[in-house]
Amino acid sequence: MRCTLGVDIGTSSSKGVLVGADGGILATATRAHDVERPRTGWVEMDAAIWWDEFVAIARELLAGVPDAEIVGVGVSGMGPCILLADERDEPVRPAILYGVDTRSTAQIERMTAELGVDEITRIGGSTLTSQAGGPKIAWIEEEEPEAWERARRLYMPASWLARRLTGAYVLDHQSASQVSPLYDIEGECWHDPWWARYAGEIERPRLHWAGEIAGEVTAEAAALTGIPVGTPVIAGTIDAWTEAVSVGAHEVGDLMLMYGTTMFLVATGEETLRTPSMWTTAGAFAGTRNLAGGLSTSGALTAWLKGLTGADYPELLAEAAASGAGANGLLVLPYFAGERTPIQDPDARGVIAGLTLAHTRGDLYRAALEATALGVRHNVETMRAAGADIRRIVAVGGGTQGRLWMQIVSDVTGLVQEVPATTIGASYGAAFLAATATAAQGEEPTITAWNPISERISPDEALRPLYDSLFERYVRLYEGSRSVVHELAAAQRGAAPTTPTTTPIAPEAS
Repeated sequence: MRCTLGVDIGTSSSKGVLVGADGGILATATRAHDVERPRTGWVEMDAAIWWDEFVAIARELLAGVPDAEIVGVGVSGMGPCILLADERDEPVRPAILYGVDTRSTAQIERMTAELGVDEITRIGGSTLTSQAGGPKIAWIEEEEPEAWERARRLYMPASWLARRLTGAYVLDHQSASQVSPLYDIEGECWHDPWWARYAGEIERPRLHWAGEIAGEVTAEAAALTGIPVGTPVIAGTIDAWTEAVSVGAHEVGDLMLMYGTTMFLVATGEETLRTPSMWTTAGAFAGTRNLAGGLSTSGALTAWLKGLTGADYPELLAEAAASGAGANGLLVLPYFAGERTPIQDPDARGVIAGLTLAHTRGDLYRAALEATALGVRHNVETMRAAGADIRRIVAVGGGTQGRLWMQIVSDVTGLVQEVPATTIGASYGAAFLAATATAAQGEEPTITAWNPISERISPDEALRPLYDSLFERYVRLYEGSRSVVHELAAAQRGAAPTTPTTTPIAPEAS
């Protein structure tokens, strides 16, 4: 049976799928894991986990479908991550994760002062924030010189898997565009002067588009994984972009909304839109550009509340539904791990406002769900203010299993969400890219045939006045509490408070 294998390395788990030629899922496998948080603002992971879990998942999938004929392998992973390795591909330290890791604030400030914000934006598309890979590379050079001295190669989860499977040293354009300021977004190439200045002796990975073949499975990798020697492997890309592929949300005018440990938004267009509040990146495919954003917590916040209360998700969701819109007067800022877009404030912290002795855990859980929805609205309004043409919203990710959450997002944003039949996410998108890359000319699959839209969630217009008012309070609550929260964040770090790189948009700016 001809099929493709897709594996995604996520923040809280790795997922794999075997997908038939018609898009049907033949088998799935998952491995849960935790990230390390050794200090406040640090989020990192041992790269050995990525490969070990890939091997385990591949073997489980193949054992479950003995007649599977793997014609291609797709890879995907969280990002942008910074994994530096030596000339033998031994990591010099744990991988530094994406924007949830905020350790490089000083490097962001220094590099911005050295290069100038206008020039950084002109070359790379985005200002430097905690999402940018370049300052994290600089952090390793400055703070861990022994590790830096050994560093010779740069990887992210997808490219690490491609390297272990094929021996190819590659990185996709989309991932590279988030190694700001080292990538030229208009030239679609590494920016040599700044690479030499900030990446030093690190070898530049060869650039591919996400769905291009990076290489073929080696004998060594085949022996470990069970995947046949010579099987093509794509370059892959960051999970949010692979998620967009999995649901067909990568055309001009599409907005992909990923419900996961963090929440991610990707708007696709033809033009390079630049705004300090969001991330401008290359798309997964040649000729496209993205305006992207992300909440630092979403599923992570609901998991925290689940652990805190000792209740299970069905119980909490039922109580949240009973609480009703507005959570009986509670308002939460979901910045429990700092916040990425649109405020770009690593020292933001969670705030629960309006709490009384009469409130229940259901009220609190409802307010947390509404908080993430308010964060989505803040991002969407900021994107549109920057010129993004958003024509449709497609939802994907594990959080789509909870219809209450999605309904709240539609109610708060006023947007219709399209939900495809398969929402397993990035591993499925990786399998699709592999199927496309290995198909005969003229026989490439289409994602609309693989994964058609099965449901549309429309906002309850009767709730619009309530949520308009709540959104206005949401923006004001951040502005009003910011100075105190920054002082608390500084105390947590034992350092002086920082200033966010942008000012949040006001509701009237949308």
